Amino acid sequence: MDHVLSTAHAQGWPEAEMHYEFFGAVVAKTDEDQSFRVKLASSGRIILVPKEKTVVQALVAAGVEVPTSCEQGVCGTCLTRVLEGEPDHKDFYLTTAEQAANDQFMPCCSRSKSPMLVLEL
Repeated sequence: MDHVLSTAHAQGWPEAEMHYEFFGAVVAKTDEDQSFRVKLASSGRIILVPKEKTVVQALVAAGVEVPTSCEQGVCGTCLTRVLEGEPDHKDFYLTTAEQAANDQFMPCCSRSKSPMLVLEL
């Protein structure tokens, strides 16, 4: 699927004209993944996200409810607004333009490029 999409982009196809569906995804974990913190804007609470856990896993462990479905970055159920910080997008849901805006991310699979993300939670 990545090859088909990258070829379409290279040929100049508009994002709005590309329709595709994923039936499963491999969540990319790399050695570059680091621990970081998320801050809940509603309460000011700060939660550590260890490098071996997803944001959703860390939030749920801290007693924070997060709606999820696929937990692979495909469905969009957990889409969360980012108020500060730079997400490391690893999802298949957001378009390239939406990812570049860095104002929302999928906490089920995406991480952070900055030491802290402030989330609208």
